[in-house]
Amino acid sequence: MTPIVLVVPGAIRSRTGGYIYDSRMAGGLRHLGWPVDVIELDSTFPHPTSAALERASHVLAAVPAGTIAMIDSLALGAMPEIVVREASRLPVVALVHQPLAAAFGLDRALAASFAEGERRALAAAALVVITGAAALPLIARYDVAAQRMVVVEPGTDRAPLAHGSGGGAVELLTVATINAGKGHELLLEALSHVNGPCRLTCAGSLTRDPATAARVRAAAARLQLEERVTFAGDLDRDTLAACYDRADVAVLATRQETYGMAVAEALAHGLPVVATATGAIPELIGSDAGLLVAVGDQAALTAALQRVVGDAALRQRLVEGARRRRDGLPTWEDAARRMAAALERLCRVHAGG
Repeated sequence: MTPIVLVVPGAIRSRTGGYIYDSRMAGGLRHLGWPVDVIELDSTFPHPTSAALERASHVLAAVPAGTIAMIDSLALGAMPEIVVREASRLPVVALVHQPLAAAFGLDRALAASFAEGERRALAAAALVVITGAAALPLIARYDVAAQRMVVVEPGTDRAPLAHGSGGGAVELLTVATINAGKGHELLLEALSHVNGPCRLTCAGSLTRDPATAARVRAAAARLQLEERVTFAGDLDRDTLAACYDRADVAVLATRQETYGMAVAEALAHGLPVVATATGAIPELIGSDAGLLVAVGDQAALTAALQRVVGDAALRQRLVEGARRRRDGLPTWEDAARRMAAALERLCRVHAGG
């Protein structure tokens, strides 16, 4: 099979949805017989230093011609000149979790700069893999031909059913890097108005966006939630699994998702979900596994949290719905097979050309 280099910014072992997707896809393709090497670029992407760009240029130039270069979107649009140059000898596969220009909270000038870089890089790509169907409208601005695009959404590991808290305070769990787009401040504001015994654990990095993390911690103090909220930080797989096991309800106040891996993972544990209606979250939850609220609607989020905290019968009905949903979740093996099929088509096109 054609060799692949997977190009990611920083360490692929990082515990965010995009990196987990990249890592699991690399492993899944290897299991299917594809030779996959990983190139880790400097962690300053998507705002690379001159030295980071120079190193990226050198390492990609050293990749043997004909190798498939699968480049994560956090790096792709930040180095369009390199991508365009290498696309003349390497089939470039753009791995788009979310366009850089669509990230929450960007100022207009930076968004425009990212958009121009992404337009050039995506025009040079032989294949554009989109990791969530909700990103398709965000890609439309780049006029990528439909035959060069494929959606390969994440898989979900089979997981044991959560045991829950066992009574007393209702244990809420949110799994998300603390950054401007994940809605932690909104979640804390909503939680401060909820009556009834409950606790919230926030599992996710506190260092990837230090400014937002500081604001979130300050909000917890201002709202006098320090006894009800735990900031657990970036957790390894086993520790996170333990958090899921003792949780009663998963919560996600995110402002923008292209899929919703944390929601799928919660459902895999049989946990009901309170979440914003973005990405694939409405399809994942359906009508029986959780409560959906509009993005940014604090009053609706407060009301939904109050319902699940205060109504044990409702929680049980949602648990039953989540357990039904878990059996239909696609696996990472399913996702790897979809990716492999797309790469096989790409190889056939290049061989025919």
